[in-house]
Amino acid sequence: MMVIDTAAARRALADLPESTSYGETPDLQQVYLPRSHLNAMKLNVSLVTGMRGAGKTFWWSALRQPGVRRLISAADPRSAPSEDTTVRIGFGVQPALDDYPSIDVFPRLLQDSKPKAIWRTVLARHMAPENHPLRQNAEWRDRVAWVESEPEAVDRLLHEREVALEQEDGHFLVLFDALDRCASNRKDMHRAISGLLQMALDIRPYRRLWVKIFLRSDQMDEAPIAHFPDASKVLSSGIDLDWPRRELYGLLWHVLGNGEHGDVFREFLGGDWKPVDSSGSNAFQMPRALAGEDEQRKVFPYIAGSWMGTNRRRGSTYSWIPTHLGDTKGRTSPRSFLAALKEAASDTGERYPNHDRALHYDSIKRGVQKASHIRVGEIREDYPWVDRTLGLLEGLSVPCPFSEIEKRWVAGNVIEYLSHEAVNDGVNLPPSHIASSTAGLCEHLEALRIFHRMFDGRVQIPDVFRVGYGLGRKGGVKPVR
Repeated sequence: MMVIDTAAARRALADLPESTSYGETPDLQQVYLPRSHLNAMKLNVSLVTGMRGAGKTFWWSALRQPGVRRLISAADPRSAPSEDTTVRIGFGVQPALDDYPSIDVFPRLLQDSKPKAIWRTVLARHMAPENHPLRQNAEWRDRVAWVESEPEAVDRLLHEREVALEQEDGHFLVLFDALDRCASNRKDMHRAISGLLQMALDIRPYRRLWVKIFLRSDQMDEAPIAHFPDASKVLSSGIDLDWPRRELYGLLWHVLGNGEHGDVFREFLGGDWKPVDSSGSNAFQMPRALAGEDEQRKVFPYIAGSWMGTNRRRGSTYSWIPTHLGDTKGRTSPRSFLAALKEAASDTGERYPNHDRALHYDSIKRGVQKASHIRVGEIREDYPWVDRTLGLLEGLSVPCPFSEIEKRWVAGNVIEYLSHEAVNDGVNLPPSHIASSTAGLCEHLEALRIFHRMFDGRVQIPDVFRVGYGLGRKGGVKPVR
C-alpha cells in the first residue's frame, strides 16, 4: 500500500509557486516538458500560442538559458535549439532598449514606419557586427530609417550571417513576447503583430536564422493580423501550448518532486527520477510513466481522497479539479491549477488539521474559488470591458436563457458604455462593431471562451469565471462574495 507523510505533503502543496515566473530566469527545477511544449520549442516553429498562464513568457525566458536548451535538446534532438544556439530577445516584458524599442518608443515608430520594417530592424541589428551602421546609430528611429533606405544591404547582412552560421554549424534564434505592450491602441497592436508575422514569413527560407513569436490565443483570433499574402504558411505551422489533464498532474508531480520535500515525493511516486545534469543543480527529471492518467488516478487519492464528498456521487477529486478550472473549451492553465491546490492545502491546514489526507474536499472547493478570483483578475487586466459586462450578472444562475443576460445588460446600459469607451479604441477594449449590440457582445464573449451556447440556446459560464463574478449554479461551487 502506498503511504505518504500527510503533514509533509500538505506543507509541500501549500508551498507551491503562486504563478509562473514573469520574465524571470527559471532554474532547471522549474522546467517541465509536456509533449506539445517540446514540439513548440523546435527551431522551425516560429509561432507559439497559448491561453493566459499557459507558459509563453516562461519559455520566452527559459530558452535564453543554455542549461534549459540542453535539456530540451536531450529530450528531442530533432531541430531543437542546442546549448550553443545564439539566442536574443526581439521584444518582451523586460525593458532592453539596446535589443528592441521600448513600450514608449515603439508606438512612435509606428507613426512613421511600417511595422515589418521595425521588426526587420530589430532582427538585423542583432545580426550586425559592431562596426555596422545599425550599431553606430544610437536611436531606433535612425536605425529603422536606415533599414528602410537600404533593403539590399539588409538582405546581404542576413545572407552573410546565414553563411557564417552554416560554416560554424550554428543557429541564431530571436524571441518575441508580450506583444500587447508594443502599441497604445488596438489598431496599432494588430498592425504590429501582423508586421511581425510578415517578417517571420520573410525569413522562412533561411536555415540558420529563426524567430519564435509567443502570442495569446485570443490575439490569434483577431482577424486583422492575418491580412497579408501567404499568412497561412506562418499561422498553420504554429503550435499551441496545450495542458491536458495528465500534463497538469505531471507538472504537479514534477514540482513536488523537485521541491523542498522532493525526496518524500520521489519515494512516494516511485519510478526512476534521473538528475537533469551533473552541474549540481539538484534538479530531477520526472519519469514519463507518471504522466499517464491511469497511474495518476491511483496516486492522487492518497493526497486528496477519492471523492469530492463522502461518496462517489460527488465526483472524483482527480477529474473534478481541472474540470472546474477549464474554460468553455476545457482548457485549464497550470497557473490556475497550482493556485487551487496551493489554497486547498493552506485551507485544509487551517480548517481540518487532523484530516487523514493532505487535502480536504471542501478545501479543494475553496481552492477553486481562489483560482477563479485569480483568473478574473487576469481577465480584468487583459479585457477591462469584460469586468463591466459580467459584473452586471452577479447573482444570476446559469445556465440561463440569453434573454435574462440581455435584460441585465440593457438595465445597466452596457452597450452605451462600451460604445462610448470603444471610440478611444483602447488596446484592451472591444472593437466598436462588436460593442454595438448585445448579440455581438455575446459572440465576443463566446470567442474568449467565457460564454458557451448550449444546444437549447441557453448560456453557460464555466466555473473558473462564474465563481469569481458571483454567479450561481445549482450544485456547483459557491460564488465568491
